[in-house]
Amino acid sequence: MAAPMRVAVLGATLAATTAFTCTPSTGSLRLAAAVHELRPSGMPVSASQLAAPKLRGATVLSMAVEKLDKRKERRRIVSSENFNRRGFAETKEEVEGVMVEEFTSDMIKELKANDNTLIRDNVTVKLATDFGFCWGVERAVAMAYEARSFYQDDEIHITNEIIHNPGVNARIGEMGINFVPAEEGVKDFSKIKAGDVVILPAFGASLEEMQLLDQKGVRIVDTTCPWVSKVWNAVDTHQRKDMTSVIHGKWAHEESIATASFCEDYVLVKDMDEAKYVAQYMLEGGNKEEFLEKFKNAISKGFDPDVHLKKVGIANQTTMYKEETAAIAKLFERTALKKFGPEKLNEHFMALDTICDATQERQDAIQVLLKDDGVDVFLIVGGWDSSNTAHLLEIVHMQGKTGYHIDAAARIKEDGSIEHRDHEGKIVLTENFLPKGKLTLGITSGASTPDRYMQDSVERVFLLKALEDAVPA
Repeated sequence: MAAPMRVAVLGATLAATTAFTCTPSTGSLRLAAAVHELRPSGMPVSASQLAAPKLRGATVLSMAVEKLDKRKERRRIVSSENFNRRGFAETKEEVEGVMVEEFTSDMIKELKANDNTLIRDNVTVKLATDFGFCWGVERAVAMAYEARSFYQDDEIHITNEIIHNPGVNARIGEMGINFVPAEEGVKDFSKIKAGDVVILPAFGASLEEMQLLDQKGVRIVDTTCPWVSKVWNAVDTHQRKDMTSVIHGKWAHEESIATASFCEDYVLVKDMDEAKYVAQYMLEGGNKEEFLEKFKNAISKGFDPDVHLKKVGIANQTTMYKEETAAIAKLFERTALKKFGPEKLNEHFMALDTICDATQERQDAIQVLLKDDGVDVFLIVGGWDSSNTAHLLEIVHMQGKTGYHIDAAARIKEDGSIEHRDHEGKIVLTENFLPKGKLTLGITSGASTPDRYMQDSVERVFLLKALEDAVPA
């Protein structure tokens, strides 16, 4: 074996035989240093940077690493005795009771029992047929609660928000579960010790994070939504067919970061306009420098559009607008058909169904509610960083209707104003947002929103209308 390589980390010196181990059979690189950094979502860095681990202040002289079989590496980690994807039967019943108390709503039950309609004084509430907590989100939150109850005396960490809901994340923190700290946009895993418990959120975690935690010898509780795992399986299929993954998603979103980490070559497109640009380059070529600049935050390391757009597979961030994902897939199918002909289409194009059922159902339900011309205002409840909730507002906006996206009931103020996220992503304040007189309110919520939070928001509307009636004209 070669002499130990030296690596400097935060002013310390570690022998490479301690800091790194390379498994020849998989070519996997293990990181076991004092500090490991990954930039979380929202920071102006590329997806390839987000997915790739770094050692702060480290100098690596040289190392030859075989190409990593990412599927094999993921399977190795999840098959470990320290990896839990099933939850905790011992605390399941207790947690079910707690979640019913904290998150369910008598008002929502009443709405569902009365054809999704509720009348109180001058306010009529109409509820979309599909809304709120999806199965994957409920499972993730339940597993986090179960872990806290099961490991009562152990240190527990979580690598990111469990879901995109500020209230639920606050509860996770109140339970003594430590969010991995980030300073200046850099995650710091140094406080995680062997034997600690680490929860992976519903969005999943990157392969590099999973490798690091595995090397640290922690007990992992994986709450990753099975629909997200389904996307990972899709991009693995692309990789095995030597295809580039075209991912419909936001490059800084936690789920897309995780998905990209399981790809070999990829480009992320956030919307149809970006997809058209990529498809046009695939068909006719173009200005490579312009392409690389345009997608500098959304491509794999070493991406070459002249090389990596000859064979493409379509995947998506599960919370994207499902009709747009389907349209993007059709666009690339037509592009490949035109460029390579029908006889070679399957060699150059692949699209597997990875659109989340829950996302689709909530989008379909708001479309139905929008057909009711009697609805005056739509209220969409869910985290401001929740992609699936934001798309519900976009659907309302595209139909030319009035809608407000709030992340908590407190955004509805006593003075009749509302602080909300608009369809462009800006947080704005609108005064006197409710029309005078009788009101019909359309209500829905994103897949990360408990029913109780929707009830709290509607109660605020009832209060404002009651105050309006109490004031003499």
